[in-house]
Amino acid sequence: MSYRVTLEAKEVRGFCPIYKKGDKIVLNRFYIDVASSKDICIHMFSAFLTILSAFAHGSSAVDLGIGSLEDVGYLQCPDPGPPYTRGGTVVFELRRELIK
Repeated sequence: MSYRVTLEAKEVRGFCPIYKKGDKIVLNRFYIDVASSKDICIHMFSAFLTILSAFAHGSSAVDLGIGSLEDVGYLQCPDPGPPYTRGGTVVFELRRELIK
């Protein structure tokens, strides 16, 4: 089975120089669809990679502890924002769909 996973920025707390609410990153079969995706933040992506890989390979969001539905989960970037940094954190919704 192959999956498409769409990561959508649902909430931005503080200042993020890359993402705003509604921005999307699309993974098709383990590849980033650059034509359909916003720029990739290496800090966010490296923090998400282990769980994102398991989710993209078919592990349940419930089993991974990132959501209450099988194909929808939530992850947050690691930047804590003020008063600790000048940045901010972004909450992403991960939505998985089977590619036929």
